[in-house]
Amino acid sequence: MVAQSGMQVAPLGVNALSGTIAKSYSMPNLNRTPMSPNQSHALMNMTSGFDSPNGKKSLELAMSSTFSPGSTNGALTGRMVVQGHWGLGPPKAGAYKKQIPKGVFDKMHAFEAKPHPATQFRRFYERHDLPIAVRHAINPGVEWKVEPERLDYMYLLPIFWDGLLEKVEPYSFLAFQGLQDMLNAARGKEPSLICPAVPSLIVPMRRALNTKDTVIMCRCINMIQLMIRCDPRCGELLVPYYRQILPIFSLYRHANKNLGDGIDYAQRKRENMGELVAETLELLERTGGEDAFINIKYMIPTYESCMTH
Repeated sequence: MVAQSGMQVAPLGVNALSGTIAKSYSMPNLNRTPMSPNQSHALMNMTSGFDSPNGKKSLELAMSSTFSPGSTNGALTGRMVVQGHWGLGPPKAGAYKKQIPKGVFDKMHAFEAKPHPATQFRRFYERHDLPIAVRHAINPGVEWKVEPERLDYMYLLPIFWDGLLEKVEPYSFLAFQGLQDMLNAARGKEPSLICPAVPSLIVPMRRALNTKDTVIMCRCINMIQLMIRCDPRCGELLVPYYRQILPIFSLYRHANKNLGDGIDYAQRKRENMGELVAETLELLERTGGEDAFINIKYMIPTYESCMTH
């Protein structure tokens, strides 16, 4: 690099880029006017205290608040200055960060009910308000004290759906298996037992999907499919609530694993998020009526209709 005066100036090499401060040629050149004697005297008074230890510390604090620290002991790196960056940028958005409520990993204490349980299912089960118990055998199951079809679905179905957030036994097993039994028991009933409870299921459904936890989300999506298959009229009732459900579907729509020639056992266990989301969107379109596709397209612009093929 040759300066205007004809003198040879060394180019910015590795040493210059790794220094604490380097000149940035991408920044505008500011024309500064000469200071008056009064201004220079005031500047000397302001900077005279920086020679002391306290003054140096205050200067470092002022510089750190002005410039974001780099990776070299809290100093602004020369590489960032040369590239035109004055900081480390904004923090991560956290779109895929798990948001699991506190308390879902707490173990069960039979005689010590938690004052603030993580879910309503745990609260009601510890108070023995749910007509359900564990059937201890070689293959543990669920033992109902009352036939599921005789229960109040408007009251109990949201509680069982909220129990899908549980991560420890026996809560997770009882909530998941109990919800399946209730949905299967309501299959083909007239009048419908599930349709009146659909609006009250949106809050626990959205809460389970927003956890970003793969196990909880797969359980919730499987239950949505089972609910629609047990009563197809629920698909049309879910159309007004697509704004609460489909944003998470759009986020995990392409969450598939590229295993090459390997075997993905998550398909057999129904834990493949991408496949579950695709199946659920097609099921919602088939059962949601004439307004289902346009509402799905509004929330997920890349979705293509499965009814035109």
